[in-house]
Amino acid sequence: MAFDTATELSTVGKARRRFPTGHVITYTVLVLGLIAWIFPFIWMVLGSVKTQQEMLQRPPTFLPENPTLDYYVSWFQEHSFLTFFGNSVIVALFTVLGNLIFCSMVGYALAKMEFPGKKILFGLVMAMLMVPGVVTFVPLFVMVSKMGLNNTYPGLILPFVTSPIGVFLMRQFMSGIPEELMEAARIDGAGELRIFARIVLPLCGPPLATLGILTFLGSWNNFLWPLVAAQDQSMYTLPVALSLYSIGQEGTQYGLLLAGAVLIITPILLLFVFLQRYFIQGVATSGLK
Repeated sequence: MAFDTATELSTVGKARRRFPTGHVITYTVLVLGLIAWIFPFIWMVLGSVKTQQEMLQRPPTFLPENPTLDYYVSWFQEHSFLTFFGNSVIVALFTVLGNLIFCSMVGYALAKMEFPGKKILFGLVMAMLMVPGVVTFVPLFVMVSKMGLNNTYPGLILPFVTSPIGVFLMRQFMSGIPEELMEAARIDGAGELRIFARIVLPLCGPPLATLGILTFLGSWNNFLWPLVAAQDQSMYTLPVALSLYSIGQEGTQYGLLLAGAVLIITPILLLFVFLQRYFIQGVATSGLK
């Protein structure tokens, strides 16, 4: 009996000694992954306050020797940053608003209503998830051109006011809402629109936040469509303007390019920081059913 007890204690002791070692390896891998992920962002921020000469010198320096904010000042004073920023904000906000409204409505219809062709419609939505965006790029451009919407805000916004991934996300979440809630509202005389607005939408905070972040990110970083649809510099969004002003007579102005990149990603980072809790909940719960 004593021998068995000693053996068990020895086994437990070895297990305890091995357990911290596994934690050390796990944390080491996570830290290395974090460094590899965040290093380009740190380099971008530090490079945005370096002079052109310092950016081109070899070997390169990590910390700026003579920090300067000239490139940030140049964006605001010489390159109409506020105009491009305003265009990006208008396009992104209306695109997000359209996706929140229309994707929620279609998702509700697919999840909680019965009508002929429902399964076929949902199958088409799933099929569209597998279609690359470049396949529909030319047809969209032809449609926008025929409607005379080139170089206008509607031309930049309308092709993206709804998305298959948004419909799928909202449909999956709404499928998990108890049917008894809708039945009780119908017994009280509420119509489908009122049920949707008063009962379903208030329960959809996480997926709406997730859809809003994903849509805002895609619209804010969209480069190819604004480049083609906006034919005047006054309608350019930030990514297009960044490519336009990053090239000067003396070649690529790396400091100006990096400063513009910092200005572009800052709103996205702030949005994610404020909505990350809802984003994680939406991603975690939308595919449960």
